[in-house]
Amino acid sequence: MTPTTTAPALPWGDALGQDDAVEVLRRAASDPRQLAHGWLITGPPGSGRSTLARAFAAALIASSDDDTATMQQVLAGTHPDLTQLRTEGVIITIRQAREIVERSYYAPSVGRFRVIVVEDADRMSERTSNVLLKALEEPPEQTIWVLCAPSEADLLPTIRSRVRTLRLRELEVDDVARLLVARTGVAPDVAEQAARHAQRHIGMARRLATDEASRERRDATLRDVLKVRGIGDVVDVAGRIVQAATDDAKALTAERDEAERASLLRTVGVAEGAKVPPAVRSQLNALKEEQEKRSKRSVRDGLDRVLTDMQSLYRDIVLLQLGREVGIINLELGDQMRAVASAWSPARTLVVLDHIAETREALGHNVQPTLALESLLVTIVSGRRP
Repeated sequence: MTPTTTAPALPWGDALGQDDAVEVLRRAASDPRQLAHGWLITGPPGSGRSTLARAFAAALIASSDDDTATMQQVLAGTHPDLTQLRTEGVIITIRQAREIVERSYYAPSVGRFRVIVVEDADRMSERTSNVLLKALEEPPEQTIWVLCAPSEADLLPTIRSRVRTLRLRELEVDDVARLLVARTGVAPDVAEQAARHAQRHIGMARRLATDEASRERRDATLRDVLKVRGIGDVVDVAGRIVQAATDDAKALTAERDEAERASLLRTVGVAEGAKVPPAVRSQLNALKEEQEKRSKRSVRDGLDRVLTDMQSLYRDIVLLQLGREVGIINLELGDQMRAVASAWSPARTLVVLDHIAETREALGHNVQPTLALESLLVTIVSGRRP
């Protein structure tokens, strides 16, 4: 089967499976009576929060439904009336918050509105959130704020009270699989497996469905974890997981990094292959520092995905220990999981699940990844916390 070539309708075509939310935002973009100056889009990871926020921004900034050129520019993140704050580090800093607040007071340059999109708004500390409060209380007439977070509870009550919340629905495995078949053209069985393994995370499911290497890497990692028997295995498997996450991060960021460098050089008038003037080197160094921060975040995200997969594995084992077959995620590892379920007590499996959750949290606080994974694997081997 070949991928579909039908172009998605701008700007909402990539807001997959969220028809109700799209309709609310579409009406708000076209009817001032329904347009709030602050929005909070919530939903589980992979539900399309950021995608929907950018689509809303495109509809707000464009002069009409036919202004496709403006919409494409907004969706590409290059329109002057769009400000996006993406979290390259672990948290959104006060400096970043102050910068976007300052920009929020600028009048739109060419569009109908100036739109400020804050992805991962849950990564703001209380002090950082307070920086946004006044801007949300008294925004300029033509400025719209769009915050994205997993849930309302992840933001301060003072922030929640100043925005209109739009909750995205959580898709089922079958929903995600159908979307993958329609949008990528992959075989239905591949789409179903990808949606199940990604636990309905659309972005991760798309990658698993279209990248065989990613599927093989996930399978190999979980099989390695199931085979760990001693300290020698612990060190070996932990090293392989970290190396795989690092290689994956480099593959994901290398193309973007080079495109950003080329774009900067074009902007300052340096031809491709020409010597970089000293005055431009500081800008390139600053860009390189930002890219290195993003690469570290990408590695952490990759390790978090591995730990999420491990959680699904041991959750499946608990279900098997309780005599339940419905809702198993890792069907392909059924025999190996049943062997563990028979050999372990449910209490031991729960100890492992607790340690996985703690390891995910620890990695978010810059704990050394290899040591954290080794500690977790020791728990898996022994059934006790080291």
